[in-house]
Amino acid sequence: MSRLKEAYKTKVIPALMDEFNYPNIMQVPRLVKIIINIGLGEALQNPRALEAASHDIAAISGQHAVTTRAKKSIAAFRLREGMAIGMMVTLRGERMYEFFDKLVSTTLARIRDFRGIPRNSFDGRGSYTLGLKDQTVFPEIEYDKVDKVRGLQISFVTTARNEIEGRRFLELMGMPFARS
Repeated sequence: MSRLKEAYKTKVIPALMDEFNYPNIMQVPRLVKIIINIGLGEALQNPRALEAASHDIAAISGQHAVTTRAKKSIAAFRLREGMAIGMMVTLRGERMYEFFDKLVSTTLARIRDFRGIPRNSFDGRGSYTLGLKDQTVFPEIEYDKVDKVRGLQISFVTTARNEIEGRRFLELMGMPFARS
């Protein structure tokens, strides 16, 4: 069992049960999945961008990426329905906890002038999305082999019922939110 999952069972669950007065342990928020997404608008002109992004996302997550395709044609962007426009990975179980632990303990600390992550990126239902400007902050990415710096989004899907429960849950899990 991962270090983070052990901490969730021994520290986070009792703390949340006391704080929110849950009568049942099954009401305590938990992490369901983590989705890592890279949007690739440049894939329309550069088909090799998909390959490079796939390699990067696989190195970051330890899992093969799925290509996301356009749902609608948009003439202004020269985009046709079905064209590849991104890559994504959904992490669950042990890989999800390992990735979360790595992100919180090493990756976020590597961001220049890091003062914490924004507190206001919740969706109103307890899930949180974090945007990173470049993939080179991950230790698995070799800076010399990067063809282009790409941003990525990381979504943390929880069972929290609202933003307050979701924020408190992620704080107890070790997410370094910025001071307000």
